[in-house]
Amino acid sequence: MKKPVVNCPYCGKIVVWDTSNPYRPFCSERCKLIDLGQWATESYRIPDTNPEKQDDSLKDEE
Repeated sequence: MKKPVVNCPYCGKIVVWDTSNPYRPFCSERCKLIDLGQWATESYRIPDTNPEKQDDSLKDEE
C-alpha cells in the first residue's frame, strides 16, 4: 500500500505521512518549532467577520 504524501505546512516540502516521522505533518523539528512560535506570538489569527456589539455595562468598569 502506498503511503500518503503531504506538503509541510510551513515550508511546503513534500513529506511522506508515516509514523516513522515524529514531526508529521512537518518535514523537520525546525519547521514544527517555527510554526509553534507563530501560534505562540499570535501571528496566526482568524479574523472576526462579525464582531458583537460591546456590552455597555463593561464600558463603565474601564
